Amino acid sequence: SSPQEVSRAAAAAAAALDGWRRTPVTERVQYIFRLKARLEDRLEDFAAAITAEHGKVLAEARGEVRRAIDNLDMACGAPSLMQGDASEDVSRGIDEVMIRQPVGVCAAIVPFNFPLMIPCWFLPSALVTGNTFVLKASERTPLTAQLLFQELEGLGLPDGVVNLLHGGVDTANALIDHPAVRAVSFVGSTPAARAVYARATSLGKRAQAQGGARNAIVVLPDAALDLAADVTAESAFGNAGQRCLAGGLAIAVGNVGKDFTEAVVDLAQSRVVGPGAAAGSQIGPVISGQSRSRIEDLVTMAHRDGATLAVDGRAAVVDGYGDGFYVRPTVITGVAAEATIAKTEVFGPVLTVLEATDLDQALRMVNGGDFGNMACVFTESGRAARRFRYEAQAGNIGINVGVAQPMPFFPFSGWKDSFFGDLHAHGRHGIEFYTQTKVVVERWQ
Repeated sequence: SSPQEVSRAAAAAAAALDGWRRTPVTERVQYIFRLKARLEDRLEDFAAAITAEHGKVLAEARGEVRRAIDNLDMACGAPSLMQGDASEDVSRGIDEVMIRQPVGVCAAIVPFNFPLMIPCWFLPSALVTGNTFVLKASERTPLTAQLLFQELEGLGLPDGVVNLLHGGVDTANALIDHPAVRAVSFVGSTPAARAVYARATSLGKRAQAQGGARNAIVVLPDAALDLAADVTAESAFGNAGQRCLAGGLAIAVGNVGKDFTEAVVDLAQSRVVGPGAAAGSQIGPVISGQSRSRIEDLVTMAHRDGATLAVDGRAAVVDGYGDGFYVRPTVITGVAAEATIAKTEVFGPVLTVLEATDLDQALRMVNGGDFGNMACVFTESGRAARRFRYEAQAGNIGINVGVAQPMPFFPFSGWKDSFFGDLHAHGRHGIEFYTQTKVVVERWQ
């Protein structure tokens, strides 16, 4: 989209704002109810579109559509979620009320890895709270956004309430800078999230910017080993490792290291890599040749620095798809906690295994990095689990689960360099982000 088209979209959203804001919230949610029904009816179409342009396997794409629908469900509760507060007689004969009103024109800049779910983190909550909305789709996965907006267009929304833009950094910056835009939501890498947050807030705008991650999964000696290995492998290799909740860093504690590593090595070697739409495929390609090269370069660097490649997924070739951007599941062992591979977001199907002597050392490893998106522990000890939950410096904590994905009625928390802002995506945080409070003090003689 050209700068002129960005300006047209923002202006259209601004022009539609007053009428949409005055639409009762009970009417606004009806559009989302109808959108939910449309996505339910076309679940397979959306899943196929996601697989076609992203590469993830169909089962994962179906799961993404289901998560998007869950977010629509949450937004339909806006008539209750937007309620304010009131107190009578704060002074004699004086009442005070707090109400929520929309922020204005809201923008979202979204990544490639979940081209339907992540737009649905933001769009439904923004609309039901009375805001108008501009989405800048990922330039790597634009077609799913087109499909979503075809369904939105069929709802009969007033012109300008929702708007779609395409493009890269220049389009995103033009959207952030537009004076009509009052709030910006972003998901992407940490450098980009930091830049978006700084740019938006320097202009006096609200911003929530989800960044990168290096999520650790701690396996204690008393853990159910088969469960821990299975779930860790799925967390690290699922979606080809291209998710901000990928558990790509495993910390084996005490004497569990050897058995755990052998188990995840077997699981990595048995994973079927191939086109996302092909029957039997368990892992699809990564998003681009550039991404594949970056992932393989990180693996090569780790090996050069002394790590062991227990499973080497570089130079993967899938029969009949020699030009595909495939990286097979990779398991790296013998890694020091301070190594580059242990600190860097890989965003590929790579599991790095560290070893710790006890929970104290494991927690130091978890908390020693720059990121704080997710941390998980596998244990049968309630005492150890509570300590981990209490001390781990991450916004999403898993106890005997490998992907601590919050349901849409909870916020998608993130700490440290994994999030810039105060209010996270979806849940009550989402409603609060898209509304501003107004306090009214009144007296009637």
